[in-house]
Amino acid sequence: MGSLGVINSDPAIRKSLEEAFEEDARRKDYNQQEYDLIFFSTEEEILGFLNYDLPEIIIVNFSDPSIPVDRILTRVRDDNWFSNFGIVGLYRNEEDTETRLLEKYKFINVLTMLDKHQIRSHICTTIQIIEKNLQIIFQQEFNQNLLSEMSGSFTIENDILAIPLYAGMGIMLLTQRGLIDPDRKMPLQLALSELIVNAVEHGNCGITYDEKTAGMDRGLSVVELVAEKCRDPVIRARKVEFIWNIGQETTSFIIRDEGQGFDVRAHLKKIADQDLMSLHGRGIKMATLYAVELKYNDTGNQVTMTIRHDSHVERDVPLGFAHERVQIVKKGDIILREDEPSDYLYYIVSGTYSVYHNLKKVGSLTPRDIFMGEMSFLLNRRRSASVRADGPGKLIFLTRKNFVGIIHSYPHYGIFLSKLLARRLVRSNDRNAELLEKIGNSR
Repeated sequence: MGSLGVINSDPAIRKSLEEAFEEDARRKDYNQQEYDLIFFSTEEEILGFLNYDLPEIIIVNFSDPSIPVDRILTRVRDDNWFSNFGIVGLYRNEEDTETRLLEKYKFINVLTMLDKHQIRSHICTTIQIIEKNLQIIFQQEFNQNLLSEMSGSFTIENDILAIPLYAGMGIMLLTQRGLIDPDRKMPLQLALSELIVNAVEHGNCGITYDEKTAGMDRGLSVVELVAEKCRDPVIRARKVEFIWNIGQETTSFIIRDEGQGFDVRAHLKKIADQDLMSLHGRGIKMATLYAVELKYNDTGNQVTMTIRHDSHVERDVPLGFAHERVQIVKKGDIILREDEPSDYLYYIVSGTYSVYHNLKKVGSLTPRDIFMGEMSFLLNRRRSASVRADGPGKLIFLTRKNFVGIIHSYPHYGIFLSKLLARRLVRSNDRNAELLEKIGNSR
């Protein structure tokens, strides 16, 4: 990743971050990535960084009183073309809570929150996890997901403090594609976190209901209880597999641990009358509230949480496109036709669209893809495919003249588009290289 932008002016937070990364660099060998922290503290330099550097991940100190974080992020939201980065949030737990911050900033991609005491122990691990999964969470290809379906997985260590990050990445997969309303983001993220915690705590570590109660009575946290159990190398080696399957109307999250399982019916009966925020059974109850189905396997070491997509989530229109013509479409409408002239393109506000070449479906488009018809438009070629609306949607119609005028008025849009296309080319080259290697190995 190289350089890493940090929005912060607090000297104590800066020192903690610098010491954490310096210590991490000393532990690495020469083949591993090191990071240069670049700090921004004024509104002008922060907005310049976000608009022109177009980062994929940044660190933000939400408890910094000297930085107008709310105003800056509201400006980013209002011109949402630049909101495609992920945020690792920092905060002071004496002043705020993770839950409140996740709810307050639900309109942007906050992947996880760390309080100031967790910086030294977890900031480098957090960045490394994100870097390892950048291909999944930030770099979706246009037309990449055939039939609009996608599956993938994370393998998770027995680290309670890292779990909210994995849940955040899981939910970001849906918010980036416009599949869930931002109002659902925080509760779904917390519910997933709780279920993964259960898999580590009760599954891999085998902490029973009574053990947890006794530990809490001794003043131990769940983090400390798990750490005690992980002194056993057998337990420490166990992992949790977090799988997602994104379909047309629903997404299923599968969480599987390597423990012995448990009597699901007996446990559900035990927690049935407890409060939602009880120390026991909170994850199951939260997931039940927000899922259309919560299903355990017979052994009890795997749970599947299925959520329904929101039918019509609109992406905010960038400021530069706000006065352009809006086109409302309905199911079955042909938006683009193969081999027609390409003197216009669309910005996708909402809807899902199927892409056809020679009458065969070859991919799909959603608001996450940002544009429709941009390649033939930019290359001044005829359309290479037809596009049909799968349901109701909204598009912004952009002629060549208007698009060029917008780039003149908002020059950073041109930088964004250039970087977007460059990333796509790099990823295409990487996939071609992988394919050629597979073909070579199969001979």
